[in-house]
Parts: sequence; C-alpha cells; structure tokens
Amino acid sequence: MENTEQALGRDLLFLLVKIVAIVLAFTMLFTFLLGAMRYQDPAMGPAIKDGDLVIFNRYTPSGYLPNDTVALEVNGEKQVRRVIDTTVDTVDITEEGLVINGALQQERGIYEKTERYLEGISFPMTVSQGEVFLLGDSREGATDSRIYGAVKIEDTWGKVMTVIRLRGI
Repeated sequence: MENTEQALGRDLLFLLVKIVAIVLAFTMLFTFLLGAMRYQDPAMGPAIKDGDLVIFNRYTPSGYLPNDTVALEVNGEKQVRRVIDTTVDTVDITEEGLVINGALQQERGIYEKTERYLEGISFPMTVSQGEVFLLGDSREGATDSRIYGAVKIEDTWGKVMTVIRLRGI
C-alpha cells in the first residue's frame, strides 16, 4: 500500500514538473521570441480586421522588406501597418498615388486611393537608414506614416507572422 502511494506521489510530482516546464516554455517563447496582440483598428482591412489576434515575431535580424506587415505602438496606440519603404528612398504622394523615387507604385490588395493628409508630414520625404515608411491597407483615415513620419526599426515590435480571425467565433 505504501509503495502505491509513493508511486502515485512521484507521478503527480512528475506531472506537476511537466506542467510548470510547459508553462515556462510558453512564457519565454511569448516574452522574448513571439508576441501577440488583439488588433483594435480598421486601418488594415480587409487583410486584418478589427478584433483579430495578431501573432508577431520579435526577432527580425535582417530587418523588414517592402510589403511586410509590422506591429508597433505609436502615441500609445497599438497598430499593425504595412511596410512601404525600407531603404534611403524618396517617398511622395501625388495626385496619381504613391510614388517612390519617381516611380508610381502598383500595390496589390489596396482598394483605396493613397492620398496626402492636410495635417501630418510634408512630401516628398526621404526615409533614413534604419527607418521604415508605413501605411495602412485601408488608406482613407488610417493613422500611419503620413501623420507621424517614418518609424525607426527599433521602435517596432516585430513582423506579423499570422492572423487569427476571432470575429464571428
């Protein structure tokens, strides 16, 4: 009888150690390597909708490429925005739309015209080394680099890996 109780105690202790190890691994994973946020903004529709869960990779050693989607916080507001430019280029918004180094950009998945805002930065602007120019996919009314300018790469949280649609569940 005593051996059965000791074996059961050892098994329960081993199970508890496994549970603690799994919880610790997930905590470390989502603290240092990955991040998650609930997206609360219509500015990235239709790709990312209000209420979606966004999982992002904090570790981006090679930086970002144009068309990557990044998570960041600007003026206390959590945002997800699309990278438009990452190098030392001149970005302009004209009557025709988004222009980079004099070339009009043809953007897939963007269904609204890219226009300047009355407030915000002045165009054309040059994106400095170590910065990214960000725009929302839903261009009308999005708070993005047209308002706050280019963002330093170290001020971003990471590259979006996946989006989990939570609406309607």
